[in-house]
Amino acid sequence: MQDDLLVVGFDLETGREVHVADAPPARWRQRGYSGTGQLVCFYCFHGFEAPVGTRVPLVLRGRLGGKVRLHFAHPPGKAPVGGHHPETVWHITTKHTLARWARTRPGVAAVRLEQWTPDQDRRADVAVRMGDGTKLALEAQRMLMTDDGWRARHRDYARAGIVDVWFWRPRVHFPHVVLDAGLPVWFYTPSKGLAWTAFGRPHTRPYRWWEAENLSVFGLHHPPCALDELERVSVPLGELGLDSGGAVLPEPLQNQLHDSQREAREEAANWLESKARYARQVREAKQRAAREPKLSPPPPAPAGGLRCTVCKRPLAAELARAGPHILC
Repeated sequence: MQDDLLVVGFDLETGREVHVADAPPARWRQRGYSGTGQLVCFYCFHGFEAPVGTRVPLVLRGRLGGKVRLHFAHPPGKAPVGGHHPETVWHITTKHTLARWARTRPGVAAVRLEQWTPDQDRRADVAVRMGDGTKLALEAQRMLMTDDGWRARHRDYARAGIVDVWFWRPRVHFPHVVLDAGLPVWFYTPSKGLAWTAFGRPHTRPYRWWEAENLSVFGLHHPPCALDELERVSVPLGELGLDSGGAVLPEPLQNQLHDSQREAREEAANWLESKARYARQVREAKQRAAREPKLSPPPPAPAGGLRCTVCKRPLAAELARAGPHILC
């Protein structure tokens, strides 16, 4: 199943968007094409690739635990020519999926769709309030953004005291200023229920790298730095956590990062210890040399060179203190 074949429903009775996971399959069958017909295609009804108000009752496809996941679909021959725009489908589906996911995370107190910031500057796709009062904005970004455009939204959220968490549509180029700001990049594939992110690969180690302030970059690290080589990591959305800082990697991936960074720190510690040991040895050698008695210099050689005091023949400088040759 491709992402652009997914359909979001609209309940005519409640006037709300609905997703296939919002209720048991029997409820949707009762309200869909073979039932009352009040479950219609959200996009058709709201004028996406069809006249506003178009009512196309939906059918339920797939099954729980099957190869094809449960999803809404148009009845045969009822979809717009060419289907709905994939960017629109991805955005609506992802927005609702993120809201449902957030509601299941421990520590989350409230979740609302399409919530304006207090100053009315920005409208979050999904607004989350944590139990400690922290406010999050989950953004499902379906299109390319410029650096300046992203910075403006990020600053507006920060000014409102809101932590922004970005999920990008696959194959959309994200602005690398996101990484420069120290935020991770998340992508989401609705048809597979997978979120994926990227680890930064270990940095090349320069001269005296072990003295760097941040040693974590010499192992796998998340979020990556702006110019890093990236290593893609996929995880089911349901395995991601959510806290006051944003989305949280599952424990096995956190352990992978910690193990890689621990190895770099241990190697740096070994280099520092080796350097300290060498400096200590040099210092001790100088101290020993300072404690040893200094030998008096040999007496100056007489004119004509050193001579034995007995045989008067030339005398080696080593024997100058004794005076005669050893056998004289």
